[in-house]
Amino acid sequence: MKHRYLPMTEQDQKEMLDAIGVENINELFEDIPEKVRFNGEYNIKKAKSETELLKELSELASKNADLRSHASFLGAGVYDHYIPTIVDHVISRSEFYTAYTPYQPEISQGELQAIFEFQSMICELTGMDVANSSMYDGGTSLAEAAMLSAGHTRRKKIVISEAVNPESRAVVKSYAKGQYIDVIEVPHKNGVTDLEALKAEMNDDVAAVIVQYPNFFGQIESLKEIEPIAHDHKSLFVVSSNPLSLGALTPPGALGADIVVGDAQPFGIPSAFGGPHCGYFAVTSKLMRKVPGRLVGQTVDEDGKRGFVLTLQAREQHIRRDKATSNICSNQALNALAASVAMTALGKKGMAEIAMQNIQKAHYAKQAFKENGFEAVFDGPSFNEFVIKLQKPVKELNKTLLNRSKIIGGYDLGRDYPELENHMLVAVTELRTKEEIDTFVKEVRGSHE
Repeated sequence: MKHRYLPMTEQDQKEMLDAIGVENINELFEDIPEKVRFNGEYNIKKAKSETELLKELSELASKNADLRSHASFLGAGVYDHYIPTIVDHVISRSEFYTAYTPYQPEISQGELQAIFEFQSMICELTGMDVANSSMYDGGTSLAEAAMLSAGHTRRKKIVISEAVNPESRAVVKSYAKGQYIDVIEVPHKNGVTDLEALKAEMNDDVAAVIVQYPNFFGQIESLKEIEPIAHDHKSLFVVSSNPLSLGALTPPGALGADIVVGDAQPFGIPSAFGGPHCGYFAVTSKLMRKVPGRLVGQTVDEDGKRGFVLTLQAREQHIRRDKATSNICSNQALNALAASVAMTALGKKGMAEIAMQNIQKAHYAKQAFKENGFEAVFDGPSFNEFVIKLQKPVKELNKTLLNRSKIIGGYDLGRDYPELENHMLVAVTELRTKEEIDTFVKEVRGSHE
């Protein structure tokens, strides 16, 4: 049976109205003044039969450009990655997708263990000591890191690189406004954070230095050079990182990061029009009690059997409001589970192999564009994204690619960086084939001839 919900019958409706002592449904709205009630007819189509409706909706859905029918070169924070089949099998189990906050550990062991495994794998990937049970997404995770930094250092200035995802920077500014914290943006130079400009902004009022690794342009920031700039002023060093890239890159924890955050979307979570996703949040042990959200820990029961419990919940729902570190009131447990299953299915070798495929395929595409007369504007090492300069508006080119070749083009950088008008951010993941890359380059070149 496809329909799990059946509308109530007229008898059901009558019994409910009788139970509350009401003659009809209109009586429920008597407190609303007549003059503000809508008494006309809605401008909607007449009801159709089930078969007619399903046919119409299927026809509408078939017009969507999705990642099954189109080759996507769009990244900018959300990527088309391989999702092991086992992910959907596990997260579709009712005990997981109907689970809520595990307040009662004795009946939530499966959920708690899943979160514990997520935390453990995030720590291993990032090189950090402690990770929480997940955040809403990468943007809010970064904003929470900025607020933690301000609270821990008791300073009111955040310095953030312009090479950080523009949407994440906007979220940081929104959080900071309510806390009366100044957010200073440092420009990029040749696609990476301008270190001299960063040094010029540093003083003893700076709570944190925030960079992205790889950054929004796909370039690899030199964390080794940025770390002392932050720590020389006793500021915290915050790194937002694509977790898949850490299958090939040195983890931020090994390069002196105090807080590492990001979005777990590359692991088993569909693009889904930009969400919902799953943010991760990892810190050094000294910041453990300042972490927003909650932590799941491992223990033993009175019989010595392994068990899992919520060990730290530094939020206002559990402690005094003035002691709370965040108003994060939930976590993305189901998406965190999806990420955990994906990471487990891939394993260390699989994750490293996919990360290397991203690097190699992006490099191949970048070279192909260069050989076809396009300028790759930034030098230096990159992960799975790079920037090319076009001779026409990116929006116009993307429309042509979509209609003519079933290709979802790259991100229009001119939307966020006026100096990069007609520049496209191209993402190439492990799912893109040589044929798709060659076709993409050929179509872009053809549109310029």
